Amino acid sequence: MHRTTAQRVSIFGAGMLLGMGLLTQSDVRRPIQDSGCGAASSAQLRTTLYFGLGRAKGAVSELEWQIFLRDEVTPRFPQGLTVWEAEGQWLTPRGIGRERTKVLLLVHPETAGAQEAVRAVIAQYRKAFEQESVLWETARVCTAP
Repeated sequence: MHRTTAQRVSIFGAGMLLGMGLLTQSDVRRPIQDSGCGAASSAQLRTTLYFGLGRAKGAVSELEWQIFLRDEVTPRFPQGLTVWEAEGQWLTPRGIGRERTKVLLLVHPETAGAQEAVRAVIAQYRKAFEQESVLWETARVCTAP
């Protein structure tokens, strides 16, 4: 019976090594060409940014937001974008915090230039409107022409 246990451990260990090897080869950061989008569509990244509008000296106005969009976002993403308003909330030591938010949706290629442009938009917003952070989420998507 001791021999059977040892064999089981060996088989388990071999299986773990094989599994780890497969996971390493199918890393989620694989090239976007392997996305499985098919011939009728192409792989892109969907980046969603959440910009809080509250700040110490009053909320970011609609005019300030439109100027930021015109001067900082549109030149970096001229191919298009979508914006909508939302209400955000989070837990603070004093309870639930709430804030008006602008959500910006971008669909773009997976390139270093696009990633740098996203980082620049975030940095400019944080600096211009005294923000601690901007929530950034990205996912691979398939797009059709």
